[in-house]
Amino acid sequence: MSVSSAQHRTKSRNSFAHRSRPLAMFFSGFLKHPVMVGSIIPSSPMLIDKMLKPVDWASTKLFVEYGPGVGTFCRPVLEKLAPDAMLIAIDTNPDFVSYLRDEIPDPRFKVVNGSAADVGRIVRDHGFAHADYILSGLPFSTLPAGVGPRIASETAAILRPGGAFLVYQFSPRVRDFIAPHFERIDHGFEFWNVPPAQLYWAWKD
Repeated sequence: MSVSSAQHRTKSRNSFAHRSRPLAMFFSGFLKHPVMVGSIIPSSPMLIDKMLKPVDWASTKLFVEYGPGVGTFCRPVLEKLAPDAMLIAIDTNPDFVSYLRDEIPDPRFKVVNGSAADVGRIVRDHGFAHADYILSGLPFSTLPAGVGPRIASETAAILRPGGAFLVYQFSPRVRDFIAPHFERIDHGFEFWNVPPAQLYWAWKD
């Protein structure tokens, strides 16, 4: 075997390992914390595009994500975010937190090992009075008792007027958690995802 062939094979193996690591971590996170991770695989590009389409990026200074996992949404958000804006990702899984800190060295990106129920404190700790948009793929219907309602309430309180809570779920029951706090909720559906997902945009008018 030539040296160039051996180098190509080594590069291919390294590339495959780099691509497969996020999937392995995501699946491992689901096995460790199934009630906190909504799916065994990351969201599809079609779901990401549709979920983020209504965002007014020009007016966004703070974007928050609950349960970022391996950063499936983080990278597309950072691509659209202004140079002086910030993305705060909140996750209870320290493995995901460490992974994201290592993999996304963007100064606009802050990862917090904590609960989405504490979003108000976390936002203020980072020097902001409000968040413009908050994204969540957390499985509200399987969270411990009381946690889902608290997250919905705290989210509504910390969003600025005109901002929105962006939620993608595999059960329509999530609407029961967010409806008490948001009068206007747009709904969509993304078939090209595993599993197909319910999409909600809850606006703070």
